[in-house]
Amino acid sequence: MRQPEQVVEDFVQQWLKKANSDLQAAKLLCTGELEDYFTGGFHAQQAAEKYIKAFLVRHQIEFPKTHDIGRLRQLVARRDAALAERLEKADVLTPYGVDMRYPEEFEVVSQKRAECAVALAERVKEEILTSLKGIT
Repeated sequence: MRQPEQVVEDFVQQWLKKANSDLQAAKLLCTGELEDYFTGGFHAQQAAEKYIKAFLVRHQIEFPKTHDIGRLRQLVARRDAALAERLEKADVLTPYGVDMRYPEEFEVVSQKRAECAVALAERVKEEILTSLKGIT
């Protein structure tokens, strides 16, 4: 029988695997020749969200079904206020996972803007993995 700690660790690894996949997709989408790079930004947002959720799972902090990075950061702050503050810039990714997913009038996302979203997701990854080092 697996120990509860191993169940949590396995779940954290599942979140990290999904986040890594989204980040890889975002990077690939940014290298193409597209009219609109929204999907690169979308996958960057998804990656950042999943990295944060991996942290929350590791620390057994319940979270709602949400794509709101700021809301998730508030939950991170319960365990590590400094980490939550370092992740603040990632809040700008939220619209990619919420509003911009649906067909409405939004400006076209440039390749440069999508690349900035990917860079933010990379930063979230680094911060989360550093915080989990030695724990997971």
